[in-house]
Amino acid sequence: MRLLVVAATAAALAPPALRTARPATVAKAAVDFVPEKARPLSVAIAGGGVGGLTTALTLLKAGHDVTIYEKTQAFARFGGPIQFASNALSTLKAIDEKLFARVMDAFTFTGTRRCGIKDGLRSNGEFRMSKVADPKFLIDKNTPSDWFVSFPLKECADFFQLPYTGVVNRPDLQEILLDECRALKDDFIQNGVAVQSYDDSAEEGVKVQLTDGTERTHDLLVGADGIWSQIRAQMYNEGPVRGTSKDGKVKQGCPYSGYTVFAGEAVLPLNDYYDVGYNVYIGPQRYFVKSDVGDGRVQWYAFCALPAGSAKAGDSWDEGSTSADQGRSVVDYIKGLHEGWSDEIFQILDQTPAESVEQRDLYDRWPEFTRSWAKGRVVLLGDAVHPMMPNLGQGGCQAIEDAYELGKHLTAAGTYDRGLDRASVEKALQDFYKDRMPRVAGVSLLSRLASDLIINAFDTPWNPWGDGLGTSWKSYLTFFWKPVLQYLIFPAQFLFLYSYHPSGPMGDLPKKLEEDWRKRHKEESEAAFAKAAQGGDRFDAASRLGSFFQASEEPVTSR
Repeated sequence: MRLLVVAATAAALAPPALRTARPATVAKAAVDFVPEKARPLSVAIAGGGVGGLTTALTLLKAGHDVTIYEKTQAFARFGGPIQFASNALSTLKAIDEKLFARVMDAFTFTGTRRCGIKDGLRSNGEFRMSKVADPKFLIDKNTPSDWFVSFPLKECADFFQLPYTGVVNRPDLQEILLDECRALKDDFIQNGVAVQSYDDSAEEGVKVQLTDGTERTHDLLVGADGIWSQIRAQMYNEGPVRGTSKDGKVKQGCPYSGYTVFAGEAVLPLNDYYDVGYNVYIGPQRYFVKSDVGDGRVQWYAFCALPAGSAKAGDSWDEGSTSADQGRSVVDYIKGLHEGWSDEIFQILDQTPAESVEQRDLYDRWPEFTRSWAKGRVVLLGDAVHPMMPNLGQGGCQAIEDAYELGKHLTAAGTYDRGLDRASVEKALQDFYKDRMPRVAGVSLLSRLASDLIINAFDTPWNPWGDGLGTSWKSYLTFFWKPVLQYLIFPAQFLFLYSYHPSGPMGDLPKKLEEDWRKRHKEESEAAFAKAAQGGDRFDAASRLGSFFQASEEPVTSR
């Protein structure tokens, strides 16, 4: 034993050259091993809108072979602005840094300015920036009470150190996504063909039948074809696409929300243009929204509780359009609906080009608590499975989150040298559904609740000075809700929305991005105002050819 200890000690103290070397072959084998890359998944995506394109980019970056089947024969710049909240911007950055940089360059921030609710009847017509819910109003009847509450968008974004809420023109966004996808696979999208049906029974893959009569086989099919989804119709056995119930209240499993929305756009140098991101005017049985969408443009929406099918304007999503005469008639109709409301609304409507006005009945869908978004190797995402009321601006945001999470789950299920077999794909899709459903259900229900509360539970707030407005029980409820909404409900709501931020905190970057944008915004808006003052277009058709209600499956061409 003593000899063994001495020998071990001598070996430990020996110079390096005298120590016994490990066999070189062992170390060499570990270092020289280079795994062979597994075969990528062949992925078919139905629909080339924002959700489909973002999913395509995410999966292309992961090394998969992606093909989008899009029904439109040719792309054109089409669609209005789309809102991206802080959670969506964080997700874009997590998907691709270059994509995020390009979107930021085309972005208009709204969340760094005042956003909130105004009294639709008492706002004095000057678009003034009075204090929000000023308590002096209770003892001084001359104190302005225009502003009801403000949304803590900036404060909640700063809490997580995220970029601020804003809007981007849908055509610009889709061009960026198309460019980034084509850089990875030039022929990733096929136009003029849509997915008509699929068969997932074969072991070799999902057989996809296209509208041109051909058939393709893929490892995975993603349904990103919007609220009237062909993929969902087959998966859930809903019958024909857009099939309507006998009473007209349900269309392809989506009940009519009870609300129709009118929309328009114009270049408007309003007094509060640089100070307000967006605001909601509330009043009896309806509400009216205006938002800065960049380049001097103001976009407005009028949400009204009307029966389904009460169409008075065209909807280019349904291959309709609005003539100038029809648009003027619709503007007069909307003004009639808002009789007695603030002159601010009438100023906006009077300066809106008639041909820009559109209308859409809003259909909603309850969250899928009991039915998975996936069946076999087929999965739904975005509006195809969870369309949302537009009140929180989260429809596109949740589609982008879906794209990121789907890519993450597929990547986690395999390794560089170990591909995904059928069982692995099916398991990954079910895990994707289980992870996404609770959050999406929460966002969807909040969006629905916002409409129902504003229309059914809110009214012109009670006034202690007896101006004859706000005398119903709803008015008293609305008045006393103010502090609860301002200091509890809205902070909790936006903290929940922004709690999903896969990029992580970004430090001072959001503030720097907003500072750079503010300089551009002033110059571009002033140029637009000057052009409008000289008789130029108040409705910039070049920036919005088509519908405000652009379906998620409609893409645009790259310039």
